[in-house]
Amino acid sequence: MTVPPDELDLAAAFPPVDRDRWRELVRGVLRKSGAATDDTPLADVEGLLTRDSYDGVPLAPLYTADDAVPGRPGLAPAPRPVRPDGEGLAGWDVRQHHADPDPAATREAILADLENGATSVWLALGAGGLPVASLADALRGVYLDLAPVVLDAGAETALAAEAFFELLAARGAAASAAGNLGADPLGRTARTGAAAPVAEAADLAVRCVRGFPALRAITVDATVYHDAGGSDADELGAALAAAVAYLRALTDAGLTVDEAFGQIDLRLAVNADQFLSIAKLRAARRLWARVAEVCGAAEDTAARVHAVTSGAMMTRRDPWVNMLRTTVAAFAAGAGGADAVTVRPFDARIGLPDAFSRRIARNTQTLLLEEASLARVMDPAGGSWYVEAITDGLAHAAWDWFTEIERAGGLGAALASGLVAGRVAATWERRRADIAHRRAPLTGVSEFPNLAEKLPERPVAPAAPGGGLPVVRYAQDFEDLRDRADAHAAATGARPRVYLAVLGPVAVHTARASFAANLFQAGGIETVSGPPEEFAASGATVACLCSSDRLYAEQAEDAARVLRDAGARRVWLAGKGTFPGVDDRIFAGCDAVAVLTTTLGDLGVNR
Repeated sequence: MTVPPDELDLAAAFPPVDRDRWRELVRGVLRKSGAATDDTPLADVEGLLTRDSYDGVPLAPLYTADDAVPGRPGLAPAPRPVRPDGEGLAGWDVRQHHADPDPAATREAILADLENGATSVWLALGAGGLPVASLADALRGVYLDLAPVVLDAGAETALAAEAFFELLAARGAAASAAGNLGADPLGRTARTGAAAPVAEAADLAVRCVRGFPALRAITVDATVYHDAGGSDADELGAALAAAVAYLRALTDAGLTVDEAFGQIDLRLAVNADQFLSIAKLRAARRLWARVAEVCGAAEDTAARVHAVTSGAMMTRRDPWVNMLRTTVAAFAAGAGGADAVTVRPFDARIGLPDAFSRRIARNTQTLLLEEASLARVMDPAGGSWYVEAITDGLAHAAWDWFTEIERAGGLGAALASGLVAGRVAATWERRRADIAHRRAPLTGVSEFPNLAEKLPERPVAPAAPGGGLPVVRYAQDFEDLRDRADAHAAATGARPRVYLAVLGPVAVHTARASFAANLFQAGGIETVSGPPEEFAASGATVACLCSSDRLYAEQAEDAARVLRDAGARRVWLAGKGTFPGVDDRIFAGCDAVAVLTTTLGDLGVNR
């Protein structure tokens, strides 16, 4: 029998349910863990499972049509444009970053990238990259009318732009070459602390409009706020404030509103928090569309967003895991509608990337584009109640921060007064605490460390200019502890050690012994295990009791006495309970950085 589609009810075999029924079931589960009781109102159940992002955007456990945000997916501001031929959707620009100061090596790497999937070049010049005088050598053999070039020259932006103008004229590509000169004086101030004239960027924009019609002059690089530990709204609000400051300067210099908008690109970070990264890019387009509307720009004015996988999330330890982090971030960039995406090589924290790591970075995007077909959907996350809700919340949070910056006199004044630095620092301290307590685990660093790993060797990368907002790494506290432990092992021939004093049979103590070993190894401390009576023979001076709550009640006090008598300077206990002779506990959610810092001190490992 054939059932007409309009009469087919796929849920007919299931009893009807509503939100309150779901809440009842969830309350039953939470009651077992002690998080709820029979008296907990149903309306409060979701709040028990809801957490806030660093911007105060609620992240709820369930989204339904009741949470839908008005609007239709794919409509303006469109996440990804349709190609001029009207057939399908345009993919994003695969943009590789190059910072090797050797022009020959840079040229070889650029050509290899462009021949194997990259579609544009992002070139660091001046301090922290290639000498400006070597620009022409590095781009020899690159078809500038086909491969856009994005410059990043910091304090030498004007010099680099002049060299690029001359190169385009010599190649006859002035009318067709695309890319961006990378002028971002406010971003430079944020990064270095040195004041930079906005007029310089305006002058370059006027020259591009008049003589290089496919070239843009300004990149609002908001990754500086992300690199300092800022949140998504911190980054978006500052980016919007910088863009508005440039729009004012460009129109004051004689450009029309539409010409001014056409000279600005946005650069934003994406990380392994997939959905918030998707929401960030979608919110950026929405915010840009709002600014364009207020300024009276053309209706089709759209943000051009360059998404870069987060530098803060990259680790030096177990760098291979960075491939997973950047894959998730690149997926988020594509799903969020980025116009250009840069995937940092997995070895970026170690030094200059080699050919293999650049290939992996390229191929990550190639797989998403050609095999996952991610770019063939205009708005992959559109219509998701969850993504739409956090996009809306993030856009409002970013707009509030942007307007606060404007009330403070604009981004330049907010940087000078410390307003931006204070807000970003407060966000970083909250994130840092989450990392220290392993609420935000870092695989290979704070969780599942490999003490026997052999890191790849890479040439030292040139140091980027600093002096402004700090540059943080999510893994920095744990990696600093690992460095201390490694230096001790190199100097003494023995790695610092903690003895896991296990009580009872293997099935009883294994879970907590494994937990304790994982925690201590995150600080570069090796662990050995056995009964308390064998502590003296282990060579350790710190011990950790590992067993069940029942055996702790029966044996922990006696075991701690045995360990103390054998010379233990400190006795930890994995789990619950307070017992004579036990100094402190380690448990899920404890401050692991504090535990490791204390333990290394007890073991005589100096800073």
